[in-house]
Amino acid sequence: MQLVTDSVAKSIGGSSFIRKMFEKGIELKKKFGEDAVCDFSLGNPDVPPPAKTKDVLIKLADRAVTPCGVGYCPNAGIPEVREAMAKYLSKQQETEVAAKDVVMSVGAAGAIVSFFRAVISPGDEVITPAPYFVEYGSYCGHFGGVLKTVPSIPPAFRPDVKGIEVAINSRTRAIIVNSPNNPTGCIYSAEDLKAIARLVDNENERRIANGHRPMVILSDEPYRVFAFDGVKVPPMLPISKWTCVLGSFSKSLSLPGERVGYFLANPAMPEQASLIQAVTLMTRTLGYVNAPVIGQRLAAELTEETVDLEIYDRRRKLMTKVLRDAGVEFEEPKGAFYFFVKSPVEDDFKFVDALAEENILVVPGTGFGFSGYVRICCAVDEKVIARSAEGFKKVMAKFR
Repeated sequence: MQLVTDSVAKSIGGSSFIRKMFEKGIELKKKFGEDAVCDFSLGNPDVPPPAKTKDVLIKLADRAVTPCGVGYCPNAGIPEVREAMAKYLSKQQETEVAAKDVVMSVGAAGAIVSFFRAVISPGDEVITPAPYFVEYGSYCGHFGGVLKTVPSIPPAFRPDVKGIEVAINSRTRAIIVNSPNNPTGCIYSAEDLKAIARLVDNENERRIANGHRPMVILSDEPYRVFAFDGVKVPPMLPISKWTCVLGSFSKSLSLPGERVGYFLANPAMPEQASLIQAVTLMTRTLGYVNAPVIGQRLAAELTEETVDLEIYDRRRKLMTKVLRDAGVEFEEPKGAFYFFVKSPVEDDFKFVDALAEENILVVPGTGFGFSGYVRICCAVDEKVIARSAEGFKKVMAKFR
Protein backbone atom coordinates (compact mmCIF):
# COMPACT_ATOMS: atom_id res chain seq x y z
CA MET A 1 0.00 0.00 0.00
CA GLN A 2 1.21 3.49 -0.85
CA LEU A 3 -0.66 6.67 0.04
CA VAL A 4 1.58 9.13 -1.80
CA THR A 5 2.27 9.40 -5.51
CA ASP A 6 5.17 7.57 -7.15
CA SER A 7 6.96 10.85 -7.85
CA VAL A 8 6.72 11.98 -4.23
CA ALA A 9 7.80 8.56 -2.99
CA LYS A 10 10.84 8.83 -5.24
CA SER A 11 11.59 12.32 -3.93
CA ILE A 12 11.40 11.09 -0.35
CA GLY A 13 13.84 8.30 -1.16
CA GLY A 14 16.30 10.75 -2.66
CA SER A 15 15.81 13.53 -0.14
CA SER A 16 18.38 16.27 0.28
CA PHE A 17 21.95 15.25 1.09
CA ILE A 18 22.17 18.49 3.07
CA ARG A 19 19.44 17.40 5.46
CA LYS A 20 20.88 13.90 5.70
CA MET A 21 24.25 15.25 6.78
CA PHE A 22 22.56 17.63 9.22
CA GLU A 23 20.76 14.68 10.80
CA LYS A 24 24.05 12.77 10.87
CA GLY A 25 25.49 15.69 12.81
CA ILE A 26 22.76 15.45 15.44
CA GLU A 27 23.56 11.74 15.82
CA LEU A 28 27.31 12.35 16.18
CA LYS A 29 26.82 15.19 18.66
CA LYS A 30 24.71 12.93 20.86
CA LYS A 31 27.38 10.24 20.70
CA PHE A 32 30.58 12.29 21.05
CA GLY A 33 29.41 15.63 22.43
CA GLU A 34 28.73 19.00 20.84
CA ASP A 35 32.36 20.14 21.01
CA ALA A 36 33.68 17.03 19.25
CA VAL A 37 31.79 17.55 15.98
CA CYS A 38 32.56 20.05 13.19
CA ASP A 39 29.28 20.38 11.30
CA PHE A 40 29.64 22.25 8.00
CA SER A 41 26.51 20.78 6.42
CA LEU A 42 23.58 23.18 6.77
CA GLY A 43 23.48 26.82 5.69
CA ASN A 44 21.67 28.00 8.81
CA PRO A 45 23.02 31.50 9.60
CA ASP A 46 24.12 31.72 13.23
CA VAL A 47 25.33 35.32 13.39
CA PRO A 48 22.75 37.34 15.38
CA PRO A 49 20.37 39.69 13.55
CA PRO A 50 21.25 43.41 13.64
CA ALA A 51 20.83 45.04 17.06
CA LYS A 52 18.00 47.20 15.71
CA THR A 53 15.91 44.05 15.26
CA LYS A 54 15.03 44.03 18.96
CA ASP A 55 13.77 47.63 18.91
CA VAL A 56 11.64 46.96 15.84
CA LEU A 57 10.14 43.81 17.38
CA ILE A 58 9.21 45.70 20.54
CA LYS A 59 7.43 48.29 18.41
CA LEU A 60 5.69 45.52 16.46
CA ALA A 61 4.65 43.83 19.70
CA ASP A 62 2.70 46.95 20.67
CA ARG A 63 1.04 46.97 17.26
CA ALA A 64 0.28 43.25 17.41
CA VAL A 65 -2.34 43.66 20.16
CA THR A 66 -4.37 46.22 18.20
CA PRO A 67 -7.32 45.12 16.01
CA CYS A 68 -5.99 43.24 12.96
CA GLY A 69 -2.44 43.97 14.15
CA VAL A 70 -1.29 40.65 12.70
CA GLY A 71 -4.25 40.08 10.38
CA TYR A 72 -4.40 39.27 6.70
CA CYS A 73 -2.85 41.69 4.24
CA PRO A 74 -3.11 41.99 0.43
CA ASN A 75 -1.69 38.91 -1.31
CA ALA A 76 1.13 40.95 -2.85
CA GLY A 77 2.13 42.34 0.54
CA ILE A 78 1.50 45.24 2.88
CA PRO A 79 1.37 48.40 0.71
CA GLU A 80 3.85 50.42 2.79
CA VAL A 81 6.21 47.43 2.89
CA ARG A 82 6.12 47.17 -0.89
CA GLU A 83 6.93 50.90 -1.03
CA ALA A 84 9.93 50.36 1.26
CA MET A 85 11.07 47.37 -0.80
CA ALA A 86 10.78 49.37 -4.03
CA LYS A 87 13.04 52.07 -2.57
CA TYR A 88 15.51 49.43 -1.34
CA LEU A 89 15.54 47.51 -4.63
CA SER A 90 15.80 50.66 -6.79
CA LYS A 91 19.10 51.42 -5.08
CA GLN A 92 20.29 47.81 -5.17
CA GLN A 93 19.42 47.24 -8.82
CA GLU A 94 20.39 50.73 -10.03
CA THR A 95 17.00 50.93 -11.72
CA GLU A 96 13.93 52.85 -10.60
CA VAL A 97 11.16 50.45 -9.57
CA ALA A 98 7.79 51.06 -7.93
CA ALA A 99 5.79 49.24 -5.29
CA LYS A 100 3.61 47.71 -8.01
CA ASP A 101 6.69 45.92 -9.40
CA VAL A 102 7.27 44.00 -6.14
CA VAL A 103 5.45 41.04 -4.60
CA MET A 104 6.30 40.06 -1.02
CA SER A 105 6.77 36.31 -0.72
CA VAL A 106 7.18 33.50 1.78
CA GLY A 107 10.95 33.54 1.50
CA ALA A 108 12.84 33.39 -1.78
CA ALA A 109 11.52 29.83 -2.14
CA GLY A 110 7.92 31.06 -2.13
CA ALA A 111 8.79 33.60 -4.81
CA ILE A 112 10.38 31.07 -7.15
CA VAL A 113 7.60 28.49 -6.68
CA SER A 114 4.90 31.11 -7.35
CA PHE A 115 6.82 32.26 -10.44
CA PHE A 116 7.14 28.72 -11.79
CA ARG A 117 3.43 28.07 -11.25
CA ALA A 118 2.70 31.24 -13.22
CA VAL A 119 4.91 30.45 -16.25
CA ILE A 120 5.61 26.70 -16.39
CA SER A 121 3.56 24.27 -18.48
CA PRO A 122 4.27 20.51 -18.40
CA GLY A 123 7.39 19.81 -20.44
CA ASP A 124 8.79 23.33 -20.19
CA GLU A 125 12.46 23.56 -19.27
CA VAL A 126 14.41 25.66 -16.79
CA ILE A 127 18.17 26.00 -17.29
CA THR A 128 20.60 26.48 -14.43
CA PRO A 129 24.37 26.31 -14.18
CA ALA A 130 25.62 23.37 -12.09
CA PRO A 131 26.39 22.96 -9.27
CA TYR A 132 23.09 24.40 -8.13
CA PHE A 133 20.74 24.73 -5.15
CA VAL A 134 19.22 21.28 -4.99
CA GLU A 135 15.57 22.32 -4.56
CA TYR A 136 15.35 24.02 -7.98
CA GLY A 137 14.44 20.68 -9.55
CA SER A 138 11.53 20.16 -7.19
CA TYR A 139 10.33 23.73 -7.46
CA CYS A 140 9.83 23.56 -11.22
CA GLY A 141 9.04 19.82 -11.21
CA HIS A 142 5.91 20.37 -9.13
CA PHE A 143 4.30 21.85 -12.24
CA GLY A 144 5.68 19.48 -14.85
CA GLY A 145 8.80 21.51 -15.55
CA VAL A 146 12.18 19.95 -16.25
CA LEU A 147 15.40 21.28 -14.76
CA LYS A 148 18.20 21.27 -17.32
CA THR A 149 21.69 21.76 -15.89
CA VAL A 150 24.79 23.09 -17.62
CA PRO A 151 28.09 22.31 -15.85
CA SER A 152 30.02 25.41 -14.81
CA ILE A 153 33.73 25.79 -15.46
CA PRO A 154 35.99 24.84 -12.52
CA PRO A 155 37.94 25.84 -10.55
CA ALA A 156 36.22 29.25 -10.30
CA PHE A 157 32.86 27.84 -11.50
CA ARG A 158 32.08 30.57 -14.00
CA PRO A 159 28.90 29.82 -15.94
CA ASP A 160 29.50 28.13 -19.29
CA VAL A 161 27.77 30.63 -21.56
CA LYS A 162 28.32 28.55 -24.69
CA GLY A 163 26.89 25.53 -22.92
CA ILE A 164 23.83 27.55 -21.90
CA GLU A 165 23.38 28.68 -25.50
CA VAL A 166 23.38 25.04 -26.67
CA ALA A 167 20.86 24.11 -23.97
CA ILE A 168 18.27 26.71 -25.01
CA ASN A 169 15.40 25.38 -27.11
CA SER A 170 11.77 26.20 -27.82
CA ARG A 171 10.70 24.73 -24.45
CA THR A 172 13.08 26.86 -22.37
CA ARG A 173 11.07 29.09 -20.09
CA ALA A 174 13.72 30.48 -17.72
CA ILE A 175 17.42 30.59 -16.90
CA ILE A 176 18.21 30.69 -13.19
CA VAL A 177 21.19 32.78 -12.17
CA ASN A 178 22.29 32.39 -8.53
CA SER A 179 25.07 34.82 -7.64
CA PRO A 180 26.67 34.85 -5.12
CA ASN A 181 26.31 31.16 -5.66
CA ASN A 182 25.25 28.34 -3.41
CA PRO A 183 27.23 26.03 -3.27
CA THR A 184 30.37 27.51 -4.87
CA GLY A 185 30.57 31.03 -3.43
CA CYS A 186 31.26 32.30 -6.95
CA ILE A 187 30.15 35.83 -7.89
CA TYR A 188 29.30 35.97 -11.58
CA SER A 189 31.01 38.77 -13.46
CA ALA A 190 29.10 41.48 -15.31
CA GLU A 191 30.70 40.16 -18.50
CA ASP A 192 29.26 36.67 -18.04
CA LEU A 193 25.85 37.97 -17.00
CA LYS A 194 25.66 40.27 -20.01
CA ALA A 195 26.57 37.35 -22.26
CA ILE A 196 23.70 35.29 -20.81
CA ALA A 197 21.39 38.29 -21.21
CA ARG A 198 22.29 38.59 -24.90
CA LEU A 199 21.29 34.98 -25.41
CA VAL A 200 17.90 35.64 -23.83
CA ASP A 201 17.35 38.95 -25.64
CA ASN A 202 18.17 37.41 -29.04
CA GLU A 203 16.04 34.32 -28.39
CA ASN A 204 13.07 36.42 -27.30
CA GLU A 205 13.35 38.65 -30.34
CA ARG A 206 12.91 35.56 -32.51
CA ARG A 207 10.11 34.18 -30.38
CA ILE A 208 8.08 37.36 -30.28
CA ALA A 209 8.46 37.79 -34.03
CA ASN A 210 6.91 34.34 -34.41
CA GLY A 211 4.19 34.82 -31.81
CA HIS A 212 5.76 32.54 -29.21
CA ARG A 213 6.10 32.99 -25.44
CA PRO A 214 9.33 34.60 -24.23
CA MET A 215 11.78 33.28 -21.65
CA VAL A 216 13.19 35.16 -18.66
CA ILE A 217 16.30 35.38 -16.52
CA LEU A 218 15.45 34.56 -12.92
CA SER A 219 18.11 36.01 -10.61
CA ASP A 220 18.06 34.26 -7.23
CA GLU A 221 19.86 36.60 -4.80
CA PRO A 222 19.58 35.61 -1.12
CA TYR A 223 23.36 36.04 -0.70
CA ARG A 224 23.74 39.41 -2.47
CA VAL A 225 25.23 41.24 0.54
CA PHE A 226 27.87 38.53 1.07
CA ALA A 227 30.59 39.87 -1.23
CA PHE A 228 34.22 40.07 -0.13
CA ASP A 229 37.63 41.36 -1.23
CA GLY A 230 36.03 44.35 -2.94
CA VAL A 231 34.13 42.23 -5.47
CA LYS A 232 30.82 43.74 -6.57
CA VAL A 233 27.65 41.79 -7.30
CA PRO A 234 26.36 43.32 -10.56
CA PRO A 235 22.77 44.62 -10.61
CA MET A 236 20.59 42.51 -12.87
CA LEU A 237 17.79 44.79 -14.06
CA PRO A 238 20.03 47.01 -16.24
CA ILE A 239 21.37 43.94 -18.02
CA SER A 240 18.12 42.80 -19.63
CA LYS A 241 14.48 43.85 -19.67
CA TRP A 242 13.64 40.14 -19.39
CA THR A 243 15.01 39.87 -15.85
CA CYS A 244 13.20 39.03 -12.63
CA VAL A 245 14.95 39.23 -9.26
CA LEU A 246 14.03 37.36 -6.12
CA GLY A 247 15.60 37.34 -2.72
CA SER A 248 15.03 37.08 1.00
CA PHE A 249 16.27 38.37 4.34
CA SER A 250 17.04 34.93 5.72
CA LYS A 251 20.79 35.31 5.35
CA SER A 252 21.37 39.06 5.18
CA LEU A 253 19.43 39.71 8.42
CA SER A 254 19.65 36.20 9.94
CA LEU A 255 15.86 35.82 9.80
CA PRO A 256 15.42 32.42 8.09
CA GLY A 257 12.57 31.41 10.37
CA GLU A 258 10.53 34.48 9.50
CA ARG A 259 10.19 33.31 5.87
CA VAL A 260 10.02 36.71 4.19
CA GLY A 261 11.26 37.43 0.69
CA TYR A 262 10.34 39.29 -2.46
CA PHE A 263 9.79 38.93 -6.20
CA LEU A 264 10.68 41.83 -8.51
CA ALA A 265 9.88 41.94 -12.23
CA ASN A 266 11.71 44.45 -14.40
CA PRO A 267 9.26 47.30 -15.14
CA ALA A 268 10.69 47.43 -18.70
CA MET A 269 9.52 43.88 -19.42
CA PRO A 270 6.68 43.64 -21.95
CA GLU A 271 3.44 42.56 -20.23
CA GLN A 272 5.19 42.84 -16.86
CA ALA A 273 1.94 43.77 -15.11
CA SER A 274 0.36 40.46 -16.09
CA LEU A 275 3.33 38.57 -14.62
CA ILE A 276 3.06 40.49 -11.33
CA GLN A 277 -0.65 39.76 -11.28
CA ALA A 278 -0.02 36.07 -11.94
CA VAL A 279 2.64 35.74 -9.21
CA THR A 280 0.32 37.52 -6.79
CA LEU A 281 -2.52 35.14 -7.65
CA MET A 282 -0.26 32.11 -7.27
CA THR A 283 0.85 33.39 -3.85
CA ARG A 284 -2.77 33.09 -2.81
CA THR A 285 -3.82 29.91 -4.58
CA LEU A 286 -0.72 27.90 -3.67
CA GLY A 287 -1.75 28.43 -0.06
CA TYR A 288 0.80 31.02 1.02
CA VAL A 289 -1.97 33.69 1.02
CA ASN A 290 0.53 36.40 2.01
CA ALA A 291 4.06 36.68 3.34
CA PRO A 292 4.20 36.72 7.18
CA VAL A 293 3.15 40.20 8.27
CA ILE A 294 5.60 40.47 11.17
CA GLY A 295 8.44 39.42 8.88
CA GLN A 296 7.33 41.94 6.25
CA ARG A 297 7.27 44.85 8.68
CA LEU A 298 10.54 43.74 10.23
CA ALA A 299 12.30 43.59 6.86
CA ALA A 300 10.90 46.98 5.83
CA GLU A 301 12.39 48.60 8.94
CA LEU A 302 15.77 46.95 8.43
CA THR A 303 16.51 47.58 4.74
CA GLU A 304 19.60 49.62 5.65
CA GLU A 305 20.90 46.92 8.01
CA THR A 306 22.82 43.66 7.61
CA VAL A 307 24.31 41.10 9.92
CA ASP A 308 27.96 41.63 10.87
CA LEU A 309 29.61 40.65 7.58
CA GLU A 310 33.07 40.95 9.14
CA ILE A 311 32.33 37.80 11.13
CA TYR A 312 31.65 35.87 7.93
CA ASP A 313 34.76 37.30 6.30
CA ARG A 314 36.93 36.20 9.23
CA ARG A 315 35.48 32.71 8.95
CA ARG A 316 36.14 32.66 5.22
CA LYS A 317 39.77 33.60 5.75
CA LEU A 318 40.22 31.06 8.54
CA MET A 319 38.68 28.26 6.48
CA THR A 320 40.93 29.22 3.58
CA LYS A 321 43.96 28.74 5.84
CA VAL A 322 42.69 25.44 7.26
CA LEU A 323 42.08 23.97 3.81
CA ARG A 324 45.34 25.23 2.31
CA ASP A 325 47.33 23.87 5.24
CA ALA A 326 45.67 20.50 4.70
CA GLY A 327 46.46 20.49 0.97
CA VAL A 328 42.84 20.67 -0.22
CA GLU A 329 42.35 21.94 -3.78
CA PHE A 330 39.85 24.81 -4.07
CA GLU A 331 39.18 28.32 -5.33
CA GLU A 332 38.73 30.83 -2.53
CA PRO A 333 35.10 32.02 -2.67
CA LYS A 334 34.38 35.73 -3.01
CA GLY A 335 30.74 35.50 -1.98
CA ALA A 336 28.13 33.72 0.17
CA PHE A 337 29.49 31.55 3.01
CA TYR A 338 30.36 28.32 1.23
CA PHE A 339 33.46 26.59 -0.08
CA PHE A 340 33.16 24.06 -2.92
CA VAL A 341 36.35 22.03 -2.73
CA LYS A 342 37.74 19.25 -4.88
CA SER A 343 37.66 15.75 -3.47
CA PRO A 344 41.08 14.05 -3.40
CA VAL A 345 39.33 10.97 -4.84
CA GLU A 346 36.92 10.79 -7.76
CA ASP A 347 34.10 9.50 -5.55
CA ASP A 348 33.08 12.46 -3.41
CA PHE A 349 31.13 10.16 -1.07
CA LYS A 350 34.40 8.50 -0.02
CA PHE A 351 35.79 11.89 0.93
CA VAL A 352 32.60 12.73 2.84
CA ASP A 353 32.72 9.40 4.71
CA ALA A 354 36.41 9.81 5.57
CA LEU A 355 35.76 13.28 6.97
CA ALA A 356 32.78 11.96 8.96
CA GLU A 357 35.15 9.49 10.63
CA GLU A 358 36.96 12.57 11.95
CA ASN A 359 33.59 14.06 13.02
CA ILE A 360 33.70 16.60 10.17
CA LEU A 361 30.46 16.88 8.25
CA VAL A 362 30.30 18.23 4.69
CA VAL A 363 27.89 17.67 1.80
CA PRO A 364 28.82 15.71 -1.34
CA GLY A 365 28.93 17.73 -4.54
CA THR A 366 26.80 15.04 -6.16
CA GLY A 367 23.90 16.46 -4.15
CA PHE A 368 24.36 19.74 -6.04
CA GLY A 369 24.65 18.10 -9.45
CA PHE A 370 28.46 18.23 -9.59
CA SER A 371 30.34 15.14 -8.45
CA GLY A 372 33.97 15.05 -7.34
CA TYR A 373 33.58 18.03 -5.00
CA VAL A 374 32.12 18.73 -1.56
CA ARG A 375 30.43 21.78 -0.06
CA ILE A 376 31.62 23.28 3.22
CA CYS A 377 29.34 25.80 4.94
CA CYS A 378 31.02 28.42 7.12
CA ALA A 379 27.91 29.50 9.03
CA VAL A 380 29.61 28.20 12.20
CA ASP A 381 31.76 29.62 14.97
CA GLU A 382 35.44 30.20 14.25
CA LYS A 383 36.27 27.71 17.02
CA VAL A 384 34.60 24.97 14.99
CA ILE A 385 36.59 25.87 11.88
CA ALA A 386 39.86 25.93 13.84
CA ARG A 387 39.01 22.61 15.51
CA SER A 388 38.57 20.94 12.11
CA ALA A 389 42.15 21.62 10.99
CA GLU A 390 43.74 18.39 12.22
CA GLY A 391 40.86 16.30 10.89
CA PHE A 392 41.23 17.75 7.39
CA LYS A 393 44.98 17.08 7.51
CA LYS A 394 44.48 13.47 8.59
CA VAL A 395 41.95 12.76 5.85
CA MET A 396 44.00 14.38 3.11
CA ALA A 397 47.05 12.33 4.25
CA LYS A 398 45.01 9.13 3.86
CA PHE A 399 44.42 9.83 0.16
CA ARG A 400 47.96 10.82 -0.75
